[in-house]
Amino acid sequence: MIGSMYSGISGLKANTSAMEVIGDNIANVDTTGFKASRVSFANIFSASLSTHSPQTGRGASLQSVQAQWESGSLENTNSATDFAINGTGLFIVNDSSKGLTYYSRAGQFEWNKDGNLVNSDGFVVQGYEIDTEDGTVGRVGNITLPLDTNDPQATDEITFGLNLNSDAEVDDTFTSSITTYNSLGSEVVVDVVFTRNATGWDWYVETDPSTATCNTGGYLEFDTDGSLNVSTSYFGEGSWSGTTYTPPDPTATPATGTYMSAGGNPHITIGNLEGADDLEIDWVLGDGDPTATPSTFDSDGTVTGYSSESAKTAQSQNGLPSGVLQSVAVDEEGVFSGIYSNGAIIPFAQLALADFPSYSGLTKMGSNLYAQSMNSGDALIGVANSGGLGSIAPSSLELSNVDLATEFVEMITTQRAYQANSKVITTSDELLNELINIKR
Repeated sequence: MIGSMYSGISGLKANTSAMEVIGDNIANVDTTGFKASRVSFANIFSASLSTHSPQTGRGASLQSVQAQWESGSLENTNSATDFAINGTGLFIVNDSSKGLTYYSRAGQFEWNKDGNLVNSDGFVVQGYEIDTEDGTVGRVGNITLPLDTNDPQATDEITFGLNLNSDAEVDDTFTSSITTYNSLGSEVVVDVVFTRNATGWDWYVETDPSTATCNTGGYLEFDTDGSLNVSTSYFGEGSWSGTTYTPPDPTATPATGTYMSAGGNPHITIGNLEGADDLEIDWVLGDGDPTATPSTFDSDGTVTGYSSESAKTAQSQNGLPSGVLQSVAVDEEGVFSGIYSNGAIIPFAQLALADFPSYSGLTKMGSNLYAQSMNSGDALIGVANSGGLGSIAPSSLELSNVDLATEFVEMITTQRAYQANSKVITTSDELLNELINIKR
């Protein structure tokens, strides 16, 4: 009788622990990134070691509590610093005050006063540094906003999509303007002025500010199909006499111009830019190698000479003024890109994710955090969408994977098991009472 009572007690203890786990799961049904746990029981070693004696057993014990690492559903949010992992992996955060590293599936982050990306405990999110100058990926460290001013970028290429009317009369003009930027980020307006002559179009460059100087010009000629003839078109340094511009001449001695088939794209030099470096700009009209034999430089078709009104349809340039950071965008690979007021989009960091040989071996630290242990194995650090790691879902959070229906069924089962074990104890007590009554 005494043995059966202790077996019942062991059942009460085991089911009490199971109810604690169920209660913890239900309590965290709304906890971001929470992983439900489940319990497993084991029978207690029998009192007899003999293989011939009956082994009646001594009850049950709680064998383990295991986290269930299935992914939870993803919820869209309005915060740009909310992230979820769609697949395998854990975020990495660092407690700099104690020099400890933790791991989490909860991606509810924000920027602190120092520009660091942190979780709700103030631990800094870890990622790979990206050099904003050359895009080189560096070591793993704190993800920090680039709060300095974005450097200006001098223009070194321009393109125009335009047509020069083949039916235009001699001395008709057409001007195509584009705003470029010098080494200080100041605007330099480049006006390419085209003048019709008997066989094609002469062109030269005017600038704003007017203090800038530019002698660059050239000549464009088109084939009978309206495409640019790079063998007869040329560019180079012309000359000014008052307000009259004389285009370069590749046939002069010495030559003042270069045929495009031998020199490639026209090169425009603008000087006297009030403390800034001279602008050295290529006007992209084709591609290939003009120095090859035979030349492989061909027109790209952006400038044509059709029998229709002279007009500009497109233009582009690659310069930028200085800019300040306005917002941050994150892609599915966890790359953080700064969006600046000058239109520049520059990557500066990439989220680092950790993988483990055994997730069940991780140690729970509270606050949705886990720590590495002997049972989990060493962390394998990488980036999203590589080495089996999942992708990043920006502006999303992973919900708890607790299934309330399952938890309620487990609760009912555990409650009945507890009641049954209680009944074992009370029944054993009644049997003992009957035994004692025999003496009477």
